[in-house]
Amino acid sequence: NGFKCHCMSESHQRQLLLASENPQQFMDYFSEEFRNDFLELLRRRFGTKRVHNNIVYNEYISHREHIHMNATQWETLTDFTKWLGREGLCKVDETPKGWYIQYIDRDPETIRRQQEQERKKKQDLDDEEKTAKFIEQQVRRGLEGKELEQPVYTELNRENEEEKVTFNLNKGASTSIAATSKTSSVLGPNALKMVEGAVKRKESAHSSGQSKEKKKKSALDEIMELEEEKKRTSRRDYWLQPEIIVKIVTKKLGEKYHKKKAVVKEVIDKYTAVVKMIDSGDKLKLDQTHLETVIPAPGKKVMVLNGGYRGNEGILESINEKKFSATIIIDSGPLKGRRVEDIQYEDISKLA
Repeated sequence: NGFKCHCMSESHQRQLLLASENPQQFMDYFSEEFRNDFLELLRRRFGTKRVHNNIVYNEYISHREHIHMNATQWETLTDFTKWLGREGLCKVDETPKGWYIQYIDRDPETIRRQQEQERKKKQDLDDEEKTAKFIEQQVRRGLEGKELEQPVYTELNRENEEEKVTFNLNKGASTSIAATSKTSSVLGPNALKMVEGAVKRKESAHSSGQSKEKKKKSALDEIMELEEEKKRTSRRDYWLQPEIIVKIVTKKLGEKYHKKKAVVKEVIDKYTAVVKMIDSGDKLKLDQTHLETVIPAPGKKVMVLNGGYRGNEGILESINEKKFSATIIIDSGPLKGRRVEDIQYEDISKLA
């Protein structure tokens, strides 16, 4: 035992001498290890969610073989958090409850998917603008085709000062015409023209009412169809659903999981999934940017993950490889039996 203690003492002294000769080298090494392990835990455990830095740090130091912060270039966790923000590795912000950090995923595949989502979001906004312009044109066209009839007001004149002016307020065309003939000499030619014009307008409105109703109905049908199309193409930036089969596309988990298929068992906060590997049975927690949909063979069941038919199950009828789209038959809900064409690969996935 004395010999062992003597040998260990000499080895420890040599390490201290090496560290004293170049202390910066050892500090840089430990700092890099601390940073890499901390960021890997943040990425794997919390993804791109905003989280308190103490929560991440407490989970980090719970591992027995972690690098202590007093062996790094940072004296406190706050200094390390500020450094992550300056280096652009995380988004950091200070609140009354402390510092919060958010991991910035710079994986090329993640960036590509984010750009694709932005492109689709912009396309949806363009579709909404087109819909608004179309409705505005329909309203303007209806107003231009409508004849606005303004009433003509004239003075009420009496030819004989001693004669009384009488009004007949009885409803009905026959009594109105009779009253008009009796009081024409009293009301004067202007009032007579107004009554005759009202009768003519009523007759013309009755004769052309059917054609106007058809025009209004056709315009309304067009607007309703456009609204239905808008609802069908409405999209969201999250698509995960339980019991669908997905494929892991990230390489950060190693070749063991890359391009392997799994079943989504649970969806957390819309963007994160707990998946179970089909081949090994391992369970992983992954962000949706690290997953992609799986297209089965025709005749198999799929679930719609985005658009107006989101959440409906269907049967895959055919695949269009040139357009990266498919045709499905809705197999659930009130739309059962409806045939949907040109639905994108990423909007459907095989059901487990």
